[in-house]
Amino acid sequence: MTGTRGRLRRMSCRLDAWQLARRADPAGTAEPSERMGPPPTGFTLLPWLLLGLGSLANIFQGDSSNPWIGGAGLIVFNSLYIHVAFRSFHKELRESLNTRLSLAAMAMVTCGLALAYGGSWLLFFPLLGLAAGAALRGRWLGRWGWSLAVVAGVVAGVKDGWNGLNIAYGTFLSTMVTAAILSLSDAVRQLRAAREELATRAVAEERLRFSRDLHDLLGHTLSVIVVKSEAARRLARRDLDAALTQITDIESVGRQALTEVREAVTGYREGSLGTELDRARSALSAADVDPVVRRSGPPLPPQAEALLGWVVREAVTNVVRHSGASRCEIAVVGSGDRVRLTVTDNGTGAAPSTRGPGTGLTGLRERLATAGGSLTAGAEPRGGFSVTAELPVRAEGEPVGAPA
Repeated sequence: MTGTRGRLRRMSCRLDAWQLARRADPAGTAEPSERMGPPPTGFTLLPWLLLGLGSLANIFQGDSSNPWIGGAGLIVFNSLYIHVAFRSFHKELRESLNTRLSLAAMAMVTCGLALAYGGSWLLFFPLLGLAAGAALRGRWLGRWGWSLAVVAGVVAGVKDGWNGLNIAYGTFLSTMVTAAILSLSDAVRQLRAAREELATRAVAEERLRFSRDLHDLLGHTLSVIVVKSEAARRLARRDLDAALTQITDIESVGRQALTEVREAVTGYREGSLGTELDRARSALSAADVDPVVRRSGPPLPPQAEALLGWVVREAVTNVVRHSGASRCEIAVVGSGDRVRLTVTDNGTGAAPSTRGPGTGLTGLRERLATAGGSLTAGAEPRGGFSVTAELPVRAEGEPVGAPA
């Protein structure tokens, strides 16, 4: 058992390492240089304020009338731009009334400065487009982009003639390109977050499969070993040959368990219903329980055989461990599109501490539900305990819900 615990700890460590690796690189192919850095913030849009340096130069050089009004307008515009830029990278803030009002105030200040001064002050329209593209992402972006471009073209045309078309084009381009780039960045990050979540869920599902397989494999095998060891101890004094037979069976069961655990870890184990029924007879006989096995119907596909084999293994393990029964009946009845397995004993029935739905039955119920089947377990009215599994089977021989 010490060796088994050591192997289980190593397996758990490998799974932890795999989970950490998947979280770091969910696709398993990306290089470190391809990983995305921190999400964009308002600082991404701040360098574009350099477009306003021409207006600032005009104020200091005295080329603008009423420089105090121009300077105040420049400060107000830059303040609103920074305010909107930083709020545009948080969805709740971006869609708030405060941001919309700030953007509208920017538009009025931009139009006022452009009409008052013209020239390099017209470059505030592309800056307004940058802020609008960052703040107005969504279905209304196209309408606002065109509207803003028209307003920029009209105002610039009044001050600069046909060159206003360049301002209109630059405003529309800055609005749409900014929105497209930021929306694409958000979409890529959401996809990567979803991929990481899927990878984490895959690890959780693999852990669940691994734990269920180990529970079913080791629980049944150790129960058989305990029962056969007790039988060998009882027989050793009066029938040495019979005791040696039990010991030989213990060795065989142990070797088979090692093989099955290795196969379960790699996910390649497919049980055989016939093999499990033979093992059930042997385990029940060793526990002084009279086994009665009946099977009828057409051959089953491998997937259905594997699922029902798990049910036989778990149910017989519970009979050997808990029931105190003297008789156990296993019946497999199949038809063209459905198969039913029933394991019934004449033991003490359901006791909450021992016969309630445990980890093994819960795991089996989940497996059968995935394949479109069902599992019920409970005490019989006349005493004893019964486990019933039903599984639909396709006409071509594949169970419903089986992977293609």
